[in-house]
Amino acid sequence: MKRLLEEKITALHGAGGLVMEKLLLEHILPKFKLRAAGPIGLDQLDDGAVLDLPPGKIVFTTDSHVVKPLFFPGGDIGKLAVTGTVNDLVVMGARPVALSLALVIEEGFSFADLERILESAALVLAELGVALVTGDTKVMGKGELDGLVVNTTGIGVAERVIPDSGVRPGDLLLVTGPVGEHGLAILAARHELPVETPVESDVAPLWPALAPALETGGITAMKDPTRGGLAAALNEMAKKSGVGMEVDEAKIPVRPEVRGLCELLGISPYELACEGRAVLAVAPAKAEEVLRALECHPLTRHARVIGQAVESYPGRVVLRTAVGGRRFLEMPLGDPVPRIC
Repeated sequence: MKRLLEEKITALHGAGGLVMEKLLLEHILPKFKLRAAGPIGLDQLDDGAVLDLPPGKIVFTTDSHVVKPLFFPGGDIGKLAVTGTVNDLVVMGARPVALSLALVIEEGFSFADLERILESAALVLAELGVALVTGDTKVMGKGELDGLVVNTTGIGVAERVIPDSGVRPGDLLLVTGPVGEHGLAILAARHELPVETPVESDVAPLWPALAPALETGGITAMKDPTRGGLAAALNEMAKKSGVGMEVDEAKIPVRPEVRGLCELLGISPYELACEGRAVLAVAPAKAEEVLRALECHPLTRHARVIGQAVESYPGRVVLRTAVGGRRFLEMPLGDPVPRIC
């Protein structure tokens, strides 16, 4: 009992891996005994909840953003907040229709920075034609907060909900673009790493790119590889679907500058967060059609088939390495870069 009382929250508890899973399953979810409002709710731990309100299904999600630094190559907390919430809706098959925006601001925060952040958020909403329908603002004392926290809640509409637990043996596994860029961009900016080729975040809303692929009807499951990156996304999908996965390392798209810096730092690009990518499971008969749809949009033109779901070793992911070996691609303890979103 004394040990439990002395336990403290650490950065790993918010990093999207096994430690965060333990926090959710043992300390948070048991407090909420409500049944799901629709076919997918809190107990499923998907990217959003689904409310079955005829004639369609309403997908509902929320996210809080504490990224450090607030401004980074390729974006800022405003663009990231709106994009992250929109993408949580999209990977469940939902068209985003409305968002809320809540700000918790530290006393002394710059008005110029705040306006720049809000303009970034507004640009993403305008691009998507999504309405900001409500919001809230709180101010905390100097030193009581690290600059700014942004919470966004999103509502989307789906004709067919696509959970991350729908992978079937035989389904092909796709990633919509190079991985690891957002996490590495944050790391480089935070520590001012001297890099020859700057790494920019991939942060971008997925709806314009994925909407045509959704129309094919071939996507059986989706997830955006944010905290914990590709490794966490694949392991979550495999575990929830009760299938095994075999992934070919040579087919996973990673930009040379990302791979090189990861090797220098001793971290895996497969565990670094993305904010403009999705992992898809696709019925084999529809794979070519899905790929053609993805290749038509700049954001997903580098989409690749990286592996296949199998009946063997359910809940595990096997990586066929570039040198011909095989190893388990394990669920990371947490994202190696905390505060990436």
